[in-house]
Amino acid sequence: ALLLLVAPQLAGAAGLPVVINTWAFRKAAETAWRVLQLGGSELDAVERGCGQCEVDQCDGSVGYGGSPDESGETTLDAMIMDGNTMEVGAVADLRHVKNAIGVARKVIEYTKHTLLVGESASLFAVRMGFPYEDLTTQNSLSVYSKWINQSCQPNYWKNVVPDSTKSCGPYKRPEKVTCKEEEPISQRSVHNHDTIGMVVIGASGTVASGTSTNGAIHKIPGRVGDSPIAGAGSYADSTAGGAAATGDGDIMMRFLPSYQAVEYMRMGTDPTVSCQKVISRIQKYAPRFFGAVICANTTGSYGAACNKIPGFTQFHFMVSSPLLSQPTEQVVDCI
Repeated sequence: ALLLLVAPQLAGAAGLPVVINTWAFRKAAETAWRVLQLGGSELDAVERGCGQCEVDQCDGSVGYGGSPDESGETTLDAMIMDGNTMEVGAVADLRHVKNAIGVARKVIEYTKHTLLVGESASLFAVRMGFPYEDLTTQNSLSVYSKWINQSCQPNYWKNVVPDSTKSCGPYKRPEKVTCKEEEPISQRSVHNHDTIGMVVIGASGTVASGTSTNGAIHKIPGRVGDSPIAGAGSYADSTAGGAAATGDGDIMMRFLPSYQAVEYMRMGTDPTVSCQKVISRIQKYAPRFFGAVICANTTGSYGAACNKIPGFTQFHFMVSSPLLSQPTEQVVDCI
């Protein structure tokens, strides 16, 4: 789910957009927009908007109680980026703390680091005042149980014994490796993973971005996707624009799509075309990947693009701007 926010009119300045995905994500857009209208910063808007999704468990793919990993645990990834200073705060494989985007913000404010991971990130969060909680729910337990009963299908292992396409592990490396063609990614990913990604362009052109997710469902414990990686999950640069991505992070992170989209916009490329060019680059290597990117430049122009695969031919996202009376759903046809 992706959200684009363009700031309200402030001191006569032209307001710019904010972009995000639909349904439960609409509330996140409204929350972020309200922060801007009340005089909050672009970073505040990103933190509060993504945080709203964490509370509401948007689509089951953000926040606690969703996407259990292979051991049944929900872990969280998030990042936030300041396009003025180029500072980034991020957490990955965060356990027992619900407000991942909030912890990411604290990484910027109270450390000289960029990314904290795992149980150590959780300990940092507790020192910052966040409660230590169980992220498991009845829903995530039932999803996990159902998966176990289906012989752990689908999963993310390959070239192991026992055969990962037919049985649960524990898996190990075989004596002799015979590489098999990877399964089509599309059907595995389209309905089991999403992210909230947000780009906020302030009235003065200031850019901030962020993401939050509970990652790929049934992921191998320790897996980190694109969401908390600067330039992959999102990127913000107040001299050019911002972008955010959603989809199959294991593939998308290899191409730094958000960074690349911002660089296209820096060269003067239209935001929609910038997003399309990024998707096209990935298509050459992974034609069946599931993914989408949103882009917004500092003048408030915005666009999005997605890769067309069976079951995913259009991409929906939300936009708020002074020109719109409320967060509005936008749709693009995938390429």
